[in-house]
Amino acid sequence: MSTEAQATTVDNAGEAAFAPAWRLVATDLDGTVVPHGRPVSRRTLDAFAACAAAGIPVVPVTGRPPRWVTPLAQEAGLGGQVVCANGAVVFDLDSGEVVRRHALDPDAVREVAARLRPVLPGIGFALEAVTGFRREEAYATTFDTGLEHAVGDLEELLAGSPPVVKVLAKCPGAGSDRMLEVALREVGDLVGVTHSNAADSLIEVMALGVSKASTLAEVARDRGSGPEGVVAFGDMPNDLEMLRWAGRSYAVSDGHPAAVAAADDVAPACGDDGVAQVLERLLSRRAG
Repeated sequence: MSTEAQATTVDNAGEAAFAPAWRLVATDLDGTVVPHGRPVSRRTLDAFAACAAAGIPVVPVTGRPPRWVTPLAQEAGLGGQVVCANGAVVFDLDSGEVVRRHALDPDAVREVAARLRPVLPGIGFALEAVTGFRREEAYATTFDTGLEHAVGDLEELLAGSPPVVKVLAKCPGAGSDRMLEVALREVGDLVGVTHSNAADSLIEVMALGVSKASTLAEVARDRGSGPEGVVAFGDMPNDLEMLRWAGRSYAVSDGHPAAVAAADDVAPACGDDGVAQVLERLLSRRAG
Protein backbone atom coordinates (compact mmCIF):
# COMPACT_ATOMS: atom_id res chain seq x y z
CA MET A 1 0.00 0.00 0.00
CA SER A 2 1.34 3.39 -0.87
CA THR A 3 0.57 6.48 1.16
CA GLU A 4 -0.52 9.73 -0.41
CA ALA A 5 1.29 12.86 0.72
CA GLN A 6 -0.81 15.01 3.02
CA ALA A 7 -0.68 18.78 3.03
CA THR A 8 1.88 20.09 5.50
CA THR A 9 0.66 22.33 8.28
CA VAL A 10 2.29 24.77 10.68
CA ASP A 11 0.68 25.67 13.99
CA ASN A 12 2.66 28.82 14.66
CA ALA A 13 1.03 29.53 18.01
CA GLY A 14 1.46 25.94 19.19
CA GLU A 15 5.11 25.84 18.19
CA ALA A 16 5.83 29.18 19.84
CA ALA A 17 4.23 28.00 23.08
CA PHE A 18 6.08 24.67 23.00
CA ALA A 19 9.59 25.89 22.13
CA PRO A 20 10.61 27.33 25.55
CA ALA A 21 9.85 24.02 27.32
CA TRP A 22 11.44 21.86 24.63
CA ARG A 23 13.97 19.40 26.07
CA LEU A 24 14.17 16.30 23.85
CA VAL A 25 13.70 15.12 20.25
CA ALA A 26 12.23 11.65 19.75
CA THR A 27 12.25 10.45 16.17
CA ASP A 28 11.45 7.33 14.25
CA LEU A 29 14.11 6.42 11.69
CA ASP A 30 12.97 4.56 8.57
CA GLY A 31 10.60 6.60 6.45
CA THR A 32 10.83 9.55 8.83
CA VAL A 33 14.47 10.68 8.70
CA VAL A 34 15.87 7.85 6.58
CA PRO A 35 14.43 7.95 3.03
CA HIS A 36 13.96 4.52 1.51
CA GLY A 37 17.11 3.56 -0.38
CA ARG A 38 18.97 6.76 0.54
CA PRO A 39 21.22 7.84 3.40
CA VAL A 40 20.33 10.40 6.06
CA SER A 41 20.64 13.83 4.44
CA ARG A 42 23.23 16.44 5.33
CA ARG A 43 20.43 18.83 6.28
CA THR A 44 19.05 16.32 8.79
CA LEU A 45 22.52 15.64 10.21
CA ASP A 46 23.06 19.37 10.65
CA ALA A 47 19.68 19.76 12.36
CA PHE A 48 20.52 16.96 14.80
CA ALA A 49 23.88 18.56 15.54
CA ALA A 50 22.23 21.95 16.12
CA CYS A 51 19.81 20.38 18.60
CA ALA A 52 22.69 18.74 20.47
CA ALA A 53 24.58 22.05 20.55
CA ALA A 54 21.48 23.65 22.10
CA GLY A 55 21.41 20.99 24.81
CA ILE A 56 18.50 19.08 23.29
CA PRO A 57 19.34 15.39 22.82
CA VAL A 58 18.01 13.39 19.89
CA VAL A 59 16.69 9.96 20.87
CA PRO A 60 15.94 7.52 18.03
CA VAL A 61 12.76 5.55 18.72
CA THR A 62 12.54 2.72 16.22
CA GLY A 63 11.13 -0.67 15.44
CA ARG A 64 14.65 -1.78 14.52
CA PRO A 65 16.49 -4.25 16.79
CA PRO A 66 19.79 -3.07 18.31
CA ARG A 67 21.87 -4.80 15.61
CA TRP A 68 20.25 -2.62 12.94
CA VAL A 69 20.56 0.63 14.87
CA THR A 70 24.27 1.04 15.58
CA PRO A 71 25.53 1.68 12.01
CA LEU A 72 22.70 4.07 11.24
CA ALA A 73 23.19 5.97 14.50
CA GLN A 74 26.89 6.32 13.74
CA GLU A 75 26.04 7.68 10.29
CA ALA A 76 23.70 10.21 11.91
CA GLY A 77 26.24 11.21 14.56
CA LEU A 78 23.98 10.05 17.38
CA GLY A 79 24.99 8.57 20.72
CA GLY A 80 23.41 7.80 24.06
CA GLN A 81 20.24 5.79 24.40
CA VAL A 82 18.01 4.55 21.61
CA VAL A 83 14.58 2.97 22.02
CA CYS A 84 14.55 -0.20 19.90
CA ALA A 85 12.06 -2.91 18.93
CA ASN A 86 9.03 -0.62 19.37
CA GLY A 87 9.88 0.01 23.01
CA ALA A 88 10.88 -3.51 24.00
CA VAL A 89 14.57 -2.57 24.37
CA VAL A 90 16.62 0.47 25.30
CA PHE A 91 20.16 0.22 23.96
CA ASP A 92 23.03 2.49 24.91
CA LEU A 93 25.02 3.32 21.79
CA ASP A 94 28.04 4.55 23.75
CA SER A 95 28.49 1.51 26.00
CA GLY A 96 27.03 -1.06 23.60
CA GLU A 97 24.82 -2.38 26.40
CA VAL A 98 21.12 -3.02 26.84
CA VAL A 99 19.85 -0.85 29.70
CA ARG A 100 16.15 -1.82 29.58
CA ARG A 101 14.30 -4.87 28.30
CA HIS A 102 10.59 -5.67 28.28
CA ALA A 103 10.28 -9.36 27.41
CA LEU A 104 7.26 -11.35 26.30
CA ASP A 105 6.01 -14.26 28.38
CA PRO A 106 6.51 -17.50 26.38
CA ASP A 107 2.95 -18.57 27.18
CA ALA A 108 1.67 -15.33 25.67
CA VAL A 109 3.65 -16.08 22.49
CA ARG A 110 2.12 -19.55 22.32
CA GLU A 111 -1.38 -18.13 22.75
CA VAL A 112 -0.80 -15.49 20.08
CA ALA A 113 0.20 -18.18 17.60
CA ALA A 114 -2.71 -20.43 18.57
CA ARG A 115 -5.24 -17.62 18.02
CA LEU A 116 -3.77 -16.26 14.78
CA ARG A 117 -3.04 -19.44 12.83
CA PRO A 118 -6.72 -20.28 12.18
CA VAL A 119 -7.62 -16.74 11.04
CA LEU A 120 -4.45 -16.00 9.05
CA PRO A 121 -3.68 -19.26 7.20
CA GLY A 122 -0.02 -19.63 6.26
CA ILE A 123 1.20 -17.22 8.93
CA GLY A 124 4.80 -17.70 10.06
CA PHE A 125 6.51 -16.38 13.17
CA ALA A 126 9.98 -15.15 14.11
CA LEU A 127 11.27 -14.43 17.61
CA GLU A 128 13.47 -11.40 18.24
CA ALA A 129 15.83 -11.48 21.20
CA VAL A 130 18.31 -8.78 22.15
CA THR A 131 21.15 -10.62 20.43
CA GLY A 132 19.47 -12.18 17.39
CA PHE A 133 16.40 -13.93 16.06
CA ARG A 134 14.93 -17.36 15.37
CA ARG A 135 12.19 -18.21 12.92
CA GLU A 136 9.75 -20.77 11.67
CA GLU A 137 10.24 -22.12 8.18
CA ALA A 138 7.06 -20.30 7.07
CA TYR A 139 8.52 -16.93 8.05
CA ALA A 140 10.39 -15.71 4.95
CA THR A 141 13.25 -13.38 5.79
CA THR A 142 13.91 -10.15 3.91
CA PHE A 143 16.87 -8.40 5.55
CA ASP A 144 18.41 -11.03 7.85
CA THR A 145 18.61 -13.97 5.46
CA GLY A 146 21.21 -16.42 6.73
CA LEU A 147 21.66 -14.65 10.07
CA GLU A 148 18.96 -16.49 12.01
CA HIS A 149 20.19 -18.42 15.03
CA ALA A 150 17.74 -21.26 14.45
CA VAL A 151 14.92 -22.40 12.16
CA GLY A 152 12.30 -24.75 13.56
CA ASP A 153 8.82 -25.03 14.98
CA LEU A 154 7.64 -22.48 17.52
CA GLU A 155 7.97 -24.71 20.57
CA GLU A 156 11.59 -25.51 19.69
CA LEU A 157 12.34 -21.84 19.15
CA LEU A 158 10.82 -20.84 22.48
CA ALA A 159 12.75 -23.55 24.30
CA GLY A 160 16.07 -22.60 22.74
CA SER A 161 15.94 -18.82 22.70
CA PRO A 162 16.92 -16.14 25.20
CA PRO A 163 14.03 -13.91 26.36
CA VAL A 164 11.84 -12.84 23.44
CA VAL A 165 11.40 -9.07 23.18
CA LYS A 166 9.40 -8.98 19.95
CA VAL A 167 7.53 -11.43 17.75
CA LEU A 168 7.36 -10.86 14.00
CA ALA A 169 4.66 -12.47 11.89
CA LYS A 170 4.23 -12.68 8.12
CA CYS A 171 1.28 -14.00 6.14
CA PRO A 172 1.64 -14.19 2.36
CA GLY A 173 -1.23 -12.52 0.56
CA ALA A 174 -2.33 -10.42 3.52
CA GLY A 175 -1.14 -6.83 3.74
CA SER A 176 0.13 -5.36 6.98
CA ASP A 177 -2.98 -3.22 7.52
CA ARG A 178 -5.23 -6.26 7.17
CA MET A 179 -3.00 -8.38 9.40
CA LEU A 180 -3.01 -5.67 12.04
CA GLU A 181 -6.79 -5.37 11.94
CA VAL A 182 -7.16 -9.11 12.48
CA ALA A 183 -4.47 -9.31 15.16
CA LEU A 184 -5.89 -6.42 17.18
CA ARG A 185 -9.25 -8.17 17.19
CA GLU A 186 -7.88 -11.60 18.06
CA VAL A 187 -4.97 -10.91 20.45
CA GLY A 188 -5.19 -7.22 21.36
CA ASP A 189 -6.22 -8.19 24.88
CA LEU A 190 -3.08 -10.27 25.30
CA VAL A 191 -0.21 -8.35 23.67
CA GLY A 192 0.66 -5.11 21.93
CA VAL A 193 0.41 -5.34 18.13
CA THR A 194 1.46 -2.90 15.43
CA HIS A 195 3.22 -2.63 12.09
CA SER A 196 5.88 -0.41 10.57
CA ASN A 197 5.49 -0.99 6.84
CA ALA A 198 2.14 -0.81 5.08
CA ALA A 199 3.62 -2.12 1.83
CA ASP A 200 4.73 -5.39 3.43
CA SER A 201 2.99 -8.36 4.98
CA LEU A 202 4.31 -8.00 8.51
CA ILE A 203 3.06 -7.31 12.03
CA GLU A 204 5.09 -6.85 15.20
CA VAL A 205 4.09 -8.09 18.65
CA MET A 206 5.35 -6.78 22.00
CA ALA A 207 4.39 -7.41 25.61
CA LEU A 208 1.05 -5.89 26.58
CA GLY A 209 1.45 -2.20 27.38
CA VAL A 210 4.85 -1.90 25.69
CA SER A 211 5.10 0.68 22.92
CA LYS A 212 7.43 3.37 21.70
CA ALA A 213 5.54 5.79 23.97
CA SER A 214 5.75 3.73 27.15
CA THR A 215 9.51 3.28 26.94
CA LEU A 216 10.18 6.79 25.63
CA ALA A 217 8.37 8.06 28.73
CA GLU A 218 10.88 6.14 30.88
CA VAL A 219 13.85 7.55 28.96
CA ALA A 220 12.46 11.09 29.09
CA ARG A 221 11.75 10.80 32.81
CA ASP A 222 15.37 9.79 33.42
CA ARG A 223 16.33 13.05 31.71
CA GLY A 224 13.94 15.08 33.85
CA SER A 225 11.29 15.58 31.19
CA GLY A 226 7.66 14.68 30.79
CA PRO A 227 5.73 14.71 27.53
CA GLU A 228 5.49 18.50 27.58
CA GLY A 229 9.21 18.76 26.76
CA VAL A 230 9.29 16.19 23.96
CA VAL A 231 8.80 16.70 20.23
CA ALA A 232 8.19 13.45 18.35
CA PHE A 233 8.29 12.49 14.67
CA GLY A 234 6.93 9.39 12.95
CA ASP A 235 5.28 7.90 9.89
CA MET A 236 3.68 4.52 10.65
CA PRO A 237 1.22 2.79 13.00
CA ASN A 238 4.04 1.80 15.36
CA ASP A 239 4.48 5.54 16.02
CA LEU A 240 0.86 6.24 17.01
CA GLU A 241 1.24 6.04 20.79
CA MET A 242 4.40 8.15 20.70
CA LEU A 243 2.79 10.80 18.51
CA ARG A 244 -0.18 11.03 20.87
CA TRP A 245 2.00 11.10 24.01
CA ALA A 246 4.53 13.80 23.08
CA GLY A 247 4.02 17.48 23.87
CA ARG A 248 4.27 18.20 20.14
CA SER A 249 4.22 15.66 17.37
CA TYR A 250 4.59 15.59 13.60
CA ALA A 251 3.89 12.93 11.01
CA VAL A 252 5.74 13.26 7.73
CA SER A 253 3.34 14.07 4.92
CA ASP A 254 3.94 10.80 3.07
CA GLY A 255 3.33 8.76 6.21
CA HIS A 256 0.53 6.32 6.94
CA PRO A 257 -2.90 8.00 7.26
CA ALA A 258 -3.21 6.75 10.84
CA ALA A 259 0.05 8.47 11.79
CA VAL A 260 -1.04 11.71 10.13
CA ALA A 261 -4.32 11.59 12.04
CA ALA A 262 -2.55 10.97 15.37
CA ALA A 263 -0.03 13.82 15.10
CA ASP A 264 -0.47 17.47 16.05
CA ASP A 265 0.95 18.66 12.73
CA VAL A 266 2.09 17.39 9.35
CA ALA A 267 5.73 17.91 8.38
CA PRO A 268 7.09 17.81 4.82
CA ALA A 269 7.93 14.37 3.45
CA CYS A 270 10.91 12.36 4.62
CA GLY A 271 12.63 12.84 1.26
CA ASP A 272 12.18 16.60 1.60
CA ASP A 273 13.94 16.70 5.00
CA GLY A 274 10.66 17.31 6.79
CA VAL A 275 12.03 16.59 10.26
CA ALA A 276 14.99 18.90 9.68
CA GLN A 277 12.66 21.67 8.52
CA VAL A 278 10.62 21.44 11.72
CA LEU A 279 13.69 21.27 13.96
CA GLU A 280 15.18 24.33 12.29
CA ARG A 281 11.95 26.20 12.88
CA LEU A 282 11.67 25.12 16.51
CA LEU A 283 15.28 26.11 17.18
CA SER A 284 14.64 29.54 15.71
CA ARG A 285 11.52 29.95 17.85
CA ARG A 286 13.43 28.85 20.95
CA ALA A 287 16.22 31.32 20.26
CA GLY A 288 13.73 34.10 19.71
